[in-house]
Amino acid sequence: MTSAIEGQARPIRLADIAKAAGVSHGTASNVFSRPEVVRQEVRERVKAVAEAMGYAGPDPKGRLLRAGKVNAIGVGTTEPLSYFFEDPFARVMMAGISEACDATGAGIALVSAANQEKLAWNIQSALVDGFILFCIEGGSRLVELTRERRLPFVALELGFHDETISAIGVDNIAGGRLAARHLAELGHRRFAVLSLTLGEDRTGFVTPEMVRSAVYTGTRDRLAGYFEELSRFGIDTAKIPVYETENEEKSTRAGLEAIFAKGEPPTAILTMSDRMALIAIEWLTGRGVKVPQDVSIVGFDGVPDGALCTPPLTTIAQPITEIGRRAARMILDHDGTVRRETMGVELIVRASTGPVRKG
Repeated sequence: MTSAIEGQARPIRLADIAKAAGVSHGTASNVFSRPEVVRQEVRERVKAVAEAMGYAGPDPKGRLLRAGKVNAIGVGTTEPLSYFFEDPFARVMMAGISEACDATGAGIALVSAANQEKLAWNIQSALVDGFILFCIEGGSRLVELTRERRLPFVALELGFHDETISAIGVDNIAGGRLAARHLAELGHRRFAVLSLTLGEDRTGFVTPEMVRSAVYTGTRDRLAGYFEELSRFGIDTAKIPVYETENEEKSTRAGLEAIFAKGEPPTAILTMSDRMALIAIEWLTGRGVKVPQDVSIVGFDGVPDGALCTPPLTTIAQPITEIGRRAARMILDHDGTVRRETMGVELIVRASTGPVRKG
């Protein structure tokens, strides 16, 4: 709605409403921002005038620009938007981020895209004070785009090493060791690994050379933990099949089919996420393979879904909710300092693992 003033059309302003209602500019402003401090009859008169003139209220963009903050955090990933709702790890992480935001009244903007062109636009246009980045895939591109905004950001599950940016992660080597030791102490000697990505845009079996040149250090560190521990038990890790997945159903099932087509099947599978482990349990059960009697499985994350599946999942638990809370606080309390935190993990033993079957 516009008003003709001095022959030119312009938007209705709060000052116009105040003048027409016969109140001060401050009183008119309070009607929309602090109505409890204005008498009811005055509120009703000002709102009636505003409605008659087609005025919906002060433009929030102007207030935000004056304040220099929008009181919102952007949570970014290169995955489709559905990732935040479908992936069990992402759901728990978002719960932690939400707790920290709720405590301060801050909002959350989900920033995602299925292609690089839209991702760049979404990062550049998001109305936020800073970003939390799920750097699982496409991490370098996500960081690059976020740097261009010159806003504070913190990376989660950082897939590459960069001491110049704030990041929160876990001790992946220690987690790999815990998982491998648990299975080896149960007597298992035939292993397979369902891996997160080592780089971008590929799935399939992994060679030792590919592991050494991996782009994503988180994946490489989990493999290092597995292999270091298994070597202590005299296991030839060069013979362990490692299948790189995209941490979703299609590539995980393809990995299982490829692993079990290789001849002598594994008695234990190390998976780098609970999501892969849950898919593996369903795949094996559907083919008459008993878990853990025939094959033991260890996940990595500690999401609630793992305790509810059949059988309940043995896993390496991350403090996912706490990571989310800390990441949000890093943005909300940002003081310009680069902070890097590595948090511990723990082995939670449930019924998806058991002693290797004799004979």
